[in-house]
Amino acid sequence: MGARRSAHIGVLALAVGLSSAPLASAATPDDVGAMAVKTIASGLSQAWSIDFLPDGTGVFTQKDAKTVSTITKEGKVTKVGDIPGVSVTKEAGLLGIAVSPTYAADKTLFLYYTTGSDNRIATWQIGGGAPKPIVTGIPRGSQYHHGGRIKFGPDGFLYAGTGDGQNGNNAQNKNSLGGKVLRMTKDGKAAPGNPFGSLVYSYGHRNVQGLTWVGTQLYVSDIGASKVDELNRIDAGKNYGWPTCEGSCSTSGMTNPVKQWPTSQATPSGLTTYKGSLYMASLKGGTFKLNTSGAGGKIYTNLGRTRDEVAGPDGSLWVITPGGIHLADGN
Repeated sequence: MGARRSAHIGVLALAVGLSSAPLASAATPDDVGAMAVKTIASGLSQAWSIDFLPDGTGVFTQKDAKTVSTITKEGKVTKVGDIPGVSVTKEAGLLGIAVSPTYAADKTLFLYYTTGSDNRIATWQIGGGAPKPIVTGIPRGSQYHHGGRIKFGPDGFLYAGTGDGQNGNNAQNKNSLGGKVLRMTKDGKAAPGNPFGSLVYSYGHRNVQGLTWVGTQLYVSDIGASKVDELNRIDAGKNYGWPTCEGSCSTSGMTNPVKQWPTSQATPSGLTTYKGSLYMASLKGGTFKLNTSGAGGKIYTNLGRTRDEVAGPDGSLWVITPGGIHLADGN
């Protein structure tokens, strides 16, 4: 576990009726590559994940602050909660956030966060008290390999990318929630059609950081150890190799990545589909713009390390860095 694993994570938090003062001033353009990227929020404490309410307002987590905040396209940031019981380490904290597909009716957000004993997924409502865990027991490491990305898929089920908790054996153990892609109902139960009758959808992962779909096909980004990082095309029940394989190998029964990069170049994080391309955040700096075979290169390198990429409802690509939130057009 080297310094490359010490990517801080934007942490969620809860408490209500908090300051509505913006955390950032007016948007500023940065000339990045061949286009202008508009910075709409800065000075954040390890921003980690963002999703959008039905009215288009962003709702995001800050890992180290352990807070949930909203943000408008104009950059007005409002803290809406502090999440209790969150344990922060190099990679642990309040991580993923996903808005319920039926938010207009149920007002529910889903959070992925680290406690002193595990990682867990919980439901939470702005102004509604403490989060209510729906999945517990996802392995945590002392510092690293927590996974943390959650998203609703086109099938309406909630998917989660988990880490192996610094124990590679978890990834191959189908009875462990570590080193997996999980697929569940909104109450945390195994989704119908899951390959093993459990929450596990795919296994053999090291530290899944990004989830996206091209049509109904799921892709994930996975941080490797010391050799390569991976972009994987995910099919139900398949084994993606870790720790037997890091990157492509010829071991029977293990599925190779569609693309791999030296760990010195990538350390991937969030992943999205936008205007026909995949956009993969990179903790080594910049954002990868790729096709579904992984061909492509980096843009936005002047932003430094990027934590998440999300296609926003306003038609913009939202780029999340540890310290800020930015709007771009994907070029």
